Amino acid sequence: MKNESAKISASQPLDSLIAGKWVAHKSKVSVTNPVDGSTLAQVSSATPDDCLSAVDAAQSAFNSWKATAPRVRAEILRKSFEIMIAEQESLARLITLENGKVLSDARAEVAYAAEFFRWFSEEAVRIDGDYRRAPSGANWLMVSRQPVGVALLATPWNFPAAMATRKIGPALAAGCTVVLKPASETPLTALAIAEIMQRAGVPDGVVNVVVPSPSGPAVSAMLKSDRVRKLSFTGSTPVGSLLLAQAAEKIINCTMELGGNAPFIVFDDADLSAAIDGAMLAKMRNGGAACTAANRFFVHEKIYDAFADGLTARMSALVLGDGLDAKTTVGPLVSKSQQQQVAKLVDEAKAFGAKVVCGGSAATDGSYGYFPTVLTDVSFDAPILQTEIFGPVAPLVRFKDSDDILAHANNVEHGLVSYVYTQDLGRGMRIAEALESGMVGLNRGLVSDPAAPFGGVKQSGLGREGAHDGLLAFLETKYVAGNW
Repeated sequence: MKNESAKISASQPLDSLIAGKWVAHKSKVSVTNPVDGSTLAQVSSATPDDCLSAVDAAQSAFNSWKATAPRVRAEILRKSFEIMIAEQESLARLITLENGKVLSDARAEVAYAAEFFRWFSEEAVRIDGDYRRAPSGANWLMVSRQPVGVALLATPWNFPAAMATRKIGPALAAGCTVVLKPASETPLTALAIAEIMQRAGVPDGVVNVVVPSPSGPAVSAMLKSDRVRKLSFTGSTPVGSLLLAQAAEKIINCTMELGGNAPFIVFDDADLSAAIDGAMLAKMRNGGAACTAANRFFVHEKIYDAFADGLTARMSALVLGDGLDAKTTVGPLVSKSQQQQVAKLVDEAKAFGAKVVCGGSAATDGSYGYFPTVLTDVSFDAPILQTEIFGPVAPLVRFKDSDDILAHANNVEHGLVSYVYTQDLGRGMRIAEALESGMVGLNRGLVSDPAAPFGGVKQSGLGREGAHDGLLAFLETKYVAGNW
């Protein structure tokens, strides 16, 4: 499947960004093309000391940046948005090259990612406060917001643009300076966004980017530095748990967007066509490699067969291949290990009695692809339902008791998002209220929006990103009692 056009731009940054300078390091980390396993680029791998230099740069720039007028901060974010939109195609191609997702998904990600810069450019000038007389009449109460300080931002490989801007946007709007640590599988997009922000006028040291490999010792050193006051992490629950423990040593303010295992509940009165459309969106966005992906399809027995047939037809029609190819509708997974993990989950499901009605195998052309898969006859206690799949696999479970389905939907450790399809709005709202998740898609297969508070409950994380909540996550509240 090798594509000879799979080359990055000659102007693509490959080094760390520290204090406004691109800094090369002797050690390199290879960025791989998931289509054929070839090396796209060698990116400078920052040592723990390099990362501490980035933290120092962010600390040095902090006082000046927090004193910068909100409108000035806003205009830099707005300019970054405009450049990203103007260069959408080249950014999308870069995402596809290092991540594997199809070009249409990559274009959508760039638009979504850029929108965080626009949204938070508008929020930067709306940092609120309060001023009122104490109920006793003895004094006045004044409440203001101040930036937390230097923020360490750690992002995953599945949305290399959007996860970066969703953190950088509110941090800069609030007056914080940042050190961004992107995933080593997909660092090129983050470095390209940093270069765009330089062109948009961001001052030296306000945005720093490092790619340590391995990342553990470097992240630990930064958290122990006494200068990082905020950690915003998106990634797996096990890694998030370890980082929370490290952050606790210094009482670092944390926002954690962790794993998901979303139920997709289809009641007997659902609009079947709309439910299948929603299922394709909720399952196959980014090829299933999304924390918001529908992983557990609970379908009422009255429409189970029709839903299974419709979904299978849609999944079977998808074309696995190179994301840069216009004919491709689902790209490869990001790595060989991810491909092997998805294959293992499907094999375990088959051993537990599930029936493969389409897909069920990895690509054999040397890519990291896995064919879109539908599993039927999946039992409520199947192990695959307890695992975040992160791939193009849809397990279907038949249910009869509408009252009992809530217990099954909530019977996992995660609680990021849930999806419900019913034409009874009252029932839909009651189910939405009872579901143990931070977000619910009611007759809708997509919930992500920069203007909405994104986040989960239970082991899906702490705090919210996006909306005004995302700005508040980078601000501390100060209260002054006075007798003026």
